[in-house]
Amino acid sequence: MPRIANVRLVLAALLMVAVTSVAARAQSMLDMVDLSSDQFTKAEMSRADIEAAIAKLPPGEKLDLFGKALNKLDLSGMDLRRVSLQAARLMGSDFSNANLEGVNLDSAWSLNSKWTGANLKGASLFGTQLVGANLDGADMTGARLAGDFSKASLKGAKLDGADLSADEKNQSMGLMRGTFRSADLTGASMKGANMRRVLIEYTTLTGADLTGASLAGSELGGSDFTGADVTGADFEGADVNSARISNMKNADKALNLDKAKNFDRAMRN
Repeated sequence: MPRIANVRLVLAALLMVAVTSVAARAQSMLDMVDLSSDQFTKAEMSRADIEAAIAKLPPGEKLDLFGKALNKLDLSGMDLRRVSLQAARLMGSDFSNANLEGVNLDSAWSLNSKWTGANLKGASLFGTQLVGANLDGADMTGARLAGDFSKASLKGAKLDGADLSADEKNQSMGLMRGTFRSADLTGASMKGANMRRVLIEYTTLTGADLTGASLAGSELGGSDFTGADVTGADFEGADVNSARISNMKNADKALNLDKAKNFDRAMRN
């Protein structure tokens, strides 16, 4: 068993190396994989198979679906708290209203998938690929979100206390952090979230709640903060070049906004 576990750790590490090396070269990670292959288009198990496997689990054990191809499955409404989905292929799958509290989704690929209303409290999404996914209304309270949410929709999502920050320990693998380029966080709640050095460029944050969030050193260029509540939010060293920071709620109560990078180039009128 230890040998199998070590092999899985190596495979997960290789997956993240592939992803982060692409990011380091400002290249799309999609160039690294063949999205038309069976691994990204087919499913090795059905919903019924997964339900049956969960039902047979001994008390205290989890169903390990490491690296499984589970593309385009309808897993909506399922209780998946006893399932590990590390490095799984979940392209186009539907997790609407599913319960994934505390689930390991590290290095999973889930482009253009559906997670509306899903419970992802305390889940781990490290190196997870969710480009173009729909996470409207999803609850990611306290989750680790160092994945790629570019072009994703997170309207009304809850990220209170979540950790989106850059991982300072794995610099040899590239900078792993939450990436929300061109995402939609309209009305999302990120109270007390750790967003240090996060990439949030050209993203909509209108009406979002950033109360007490740390945005120190983050890249916010071109993003729209209209109506966002920034009470106690820390902007020290954040790059606000071309960001719309006019009409933010309680802007006078934000921390270090005047110390933001390119403050003079932000849209303040």
